Amino acid sequence: MSVYLIPIQTAFIIFCLLSFFLLIPWLVYSNRKYGYLSFWASIVAYSFIFYMLSALFLVLLPLPDTRNTCALQSPDTVHYSLVPFSFIRDMINSSSVVWSQPSTYVSLLSQSAFFQAAFNFLLLLPFGVYLRYFFQQKRFWKRALGLGFALSLFFEITQITGIYGIYNCPYRIFDVDDLLLNSTGALFGFIIAPVILALFPSRKSLIAKGEKMQENPLVPPLSQLLAVFIDYLLIKISWNLTVGLFTTSGFAEFVYKTVCFFILFFAVPFIWEGKTIGTNLLRFKLIHVDGEVPPWQSLLKSSFALYLPFATSWILNIFTGIELDLTSNLYPYHVWITVIIFAFLIIMWAVLFIHTMVIFIKRGKRNFYFDYVADLVPRKK
Repeated sequence: MSVYLIPIQTAFIIFCLLSFFLLIPWLVYSNRKYGYLSFWASIVAYSFIFYMLSALFLVLLPLPDTRNTCALQSPDTVHYSLVPFSFIRDMINSSSVVWSQPSTYVSLLSQSAFFQAAFNFLLLLPFGVYLRYFFQQKRFWKRALGLGFALSLFFEITQITGIYGIYNCPYRIFDVDDLLLNSTGALFGFIIAPVILALFPSRKSLIAKGEKMQENPLVPPLSQLLAVFIDYLLIKISWNLTVGLFTTSGFAEFVYKTVCFFILFFAVPFIWEGKTIGTNLLRFKLIHVDGEVPPWQSLLKSSFALYLPFATSWILNIFTGIELDLTSNLYPYHVWITVIIFAFLIIMWAVLFIHTMVIFIKRGKRNFYFDYVADLVPRKK
């Protein structure tokens, strides 16, 4: 069983890492495509990634302990099997079946050759189900069969080349039976997919809901927060790739981020008629409550309101980062002030969190505080 569990566990670890890096791109894509974050579309996309990783690692793992796999094999080792349906012969030869006694037929199902064939058939069956979800119509069965064959061929070529030269000899054989069973499994999954997909919302219904959401001028709260996060992330990344490479000064970082903050949240939307980089990616912009382009006064208020919690955290973190000697007369005061600052930050972010939850419950019918104080309203372009 560990032969199957270890590849799946490895796939899960890699999947978690990929999910972290793909989260923001997926949220942007989902909001642009559907107009909202679709739970079911997310489940399909992420489960497909996990499945593909699992299938790949089930084929490749466990890896040999050495790159010199030729030394582990005899010189006459054959690394391919080109005779189709060899697994049937192997099942019969390794079993104690007596054709005149039907009761012995069940022994065929206990052979390792049978389990190997069943594994190869089931390996790409989910792939066929995913293809049916993406293609929708059964008339694309030839395309599903071709894609199943292509994926199986990719697996077999990866094996026969020793993972493209990483190992000097293949550690698993190229088997034509694997191609046949994998492709058949993908086709079978494509055929039976409606039975499974009937339990979930169809892709067509998700698109229809997205079109309906696009007609609603209200911008979902998640899209608004995601736009703010993208703009802030640009500030963070720009610091780490520029000035942050040469200094660790907290004051320099504070000044740099402050300047960039007002460039992205004030100057850019002022020049770009209410759009920031984040809001443009998510296809909405800020307008004044009277429906006009936001004036600079409103943008300045919004920027300052949004900037205040970040600036407070940055400044207080700089203060708490000051180190005093334990023998200093100011040390007890420093400890108490640090505790007070820590408690203040917890309360501040807790209040902002509650405010955010209220906005989510209202589903965009109420504005975030930084737009409310500036008489700004997010609207789809």
